[in-house]
Amino acid sequence: MKPSSENNPVHHTQKIKARMRQFIEHLREDVGKVTEPKAQALFETSAEVLAGLVKAFDDYEKKSEAAWRAKPMASRPKERTTNAPRR
Repeated sequence: MKPSSENNPVHHTQKIKARMRQFIEHLREDVGKVTEPKAQALFETSAEVLAGLVKAFDDYEKKSEAAWRAKPMASRPKERTTNAPRR
């Protein structure tokens, strides 16, 4: 049986990245269309945030960050952070 692209997370990350890039382009075009400085700042800041998300998706696909390479830790009890006695 052939694996479905629906089960492949990279298939989804690539589609989402493409849409985010379209949105980034739209936001940056709108910066030049509006004259209110606060709206311009909002659109440019939004584009930068989305660019950061695109990078995170790239890092996930490439497994270039430790968080994407690490194996999940087994559940273990939390360490106590205070010296207060237990009740």
